[in-house]
Amino acid sequence: MSTKIFVNLPVEDLSRSVEFFTKLGFSFNPQFTDENATSMVIGEDIFVMLLVKKFFQTFTPKSISDAFSSTEVIKSLSVDSRQKVDELLDIAFSAGAKPSSETQDFGWMYSRGFEDLDGHLWEFAYMDINAFPQI
Repeated sequence: MSTKIFVNLPVEDLSRSVEFFTKLGFSFNPQFTDENATSMVIGEDIFVMLLVKKFFQTFTPKSISDAFSSTEVIKSLSVDSRQKVDELLDIAFSAGAKPSSETQDFGWMYSRGFEDLDGHLWEFAYMDINAFPQI
């Protein structure tokens, strides 16, 4: 079964979030963008919908989590090298992100995490499956 994934995240200031993620190299689909939401393109079938909190609230009767005080989920994206992990985290930090975890280096896998402007947790990871320890 072929499917697409849409992760929906509430944001305080949509234009500020778009500016932040643009610095990290992400693009946005203008077809699904207005003053309430935008579709951030992660990959061919992977998208993150950034939704202004008031609009996000129309999709659920539950209260919106405070991402600064609790963890709802960690979004982890793979990249092509350890150097790209470091490059993207440097960009994220210079754009206002905060570190969210210690660097993880298992030899075959390397990852670093950050908290975006709305408190959501992200990480970039490089995995060399050929270096994965044999059992």
